[in-house]
Amino acid sequence: MKHILILTLILISIKGFSQVVLNADGPGNTYSLINSVLAPGYNVIEAPDCSHTAFGEHIDEIFDAELNSNVFRFFIHTTPDNDRCINFDRQRNEIKTYDQSPANLLGIQNETVIYKWKFKLKTGFQSSTNFTHIHQLKSVGGSLEDMPMYTLTTRKGTPDKLELRYAETNTQTTLTQTDIAPFLGTWVEVTETIKYGTAGTYSIVIKKVSDMSTLFSYSNNSIINWRSGADFVRPKWGIYRSLNNAQDLRDEEVLFANFSIQEIPTLSIEEVNENEENLTYYLNKTNQTLHLKNAKNSFKNVKLYSSDGKLVSVKSFEKEVNEYDLDISNFQNGVYIFLIEYSNYKRSSKKFLVSK
Repeated sequence: MKHILILTLILISIKGFSQVVLNADGPGNTYSLINSVLAPGYNVIEAPDCSHTAFGEHIDEIFDAELNSNVFRFFIHTTPDNDRCINFDRQRNEIKTYDQSPANLLGIQNETVIYKWKFKLKTGFQSSTNFTHIHQLKSVGGSLEDMPMYTLTTRKGTPDKLELRYAETNTQTTLTQTDIAPFLGTWVEVTETIKYGTAGTYSIVIKKVSDMSTLFSYSNNSIINWRSGADFVRPKWGIYRSLNNAQDLRDEEVLFANFSIQEIPTLSIEEVNENEENLTYYLNKTNQTLHLKNAKNSFKNVKLYSSDGKLVSVKSFEKEVNEYDLDISNFQNGVYIFLIEYSNYKRSSKKFLVSK
């Protein structure tokens, strides 16, 4: 049996190769389900359970007749809920990705990510005059990590508004806003697309699920979506609100469904120079493996895709390794792409051809 290995030396774009979905599957084990997708073996839930032990878990799952599927229900109570028994002027019930999440759930520089989800605010939903956030994109690392880059928030006013907020540095501005009334009592679907970088792009479209009419949209083809010193950007969903004007609030149940994170990574010149100059790879014909080694950076994940974008295999490493033998003995003839995700959140990718 003869194998021929052809490796490209040019930059490639890997479109649609990495999509992670989180769907409710019915009552019970909700926290375990969320963690198993967003950070296996770790905890991504920031709930007020510690201050409200009598109530128990503040996220559960119910069946929704409008969607004809199970959905996540996020509870928040005006009292005694707070922010994880850490902050008492606000309260938080959110899920997130973070540094213990798989690399393909973390946005990195020069990468495009599509976030999709559905949510429903109940009729009579009450907003704070300060802040009532339901989604954020937050950078991690650097001096600006405490300030969200993008925030979807509701605000009490005349009338109450749904706002998209943005912060290039440490000051937020409102990019666009609209009357919140059309969003109440109905399911909506959000599609948020962002290219991370100093020459970034951003768009968000929110549609009413029942007829797919557009209720809210914004786009910008030249916006700064990366901060100095940042390691990655992570999403958050849920309800996070101020208690400074608690009289404006009521106990709420916010529904979410069908979370999706899809990467469309495109390697930059800087990433190639840093990672690929140290990457070596060759076919071992004796044991039919592709040997991968990087003298400088340790592997976090090694993924293999077929030419049509299907994930063929994935290997994740709990301990740091700098080399790995990828078994290709059972591969059919064709073009494949391996994608290495490093512990420093960078990536390398190459094509190769298997011919038997």
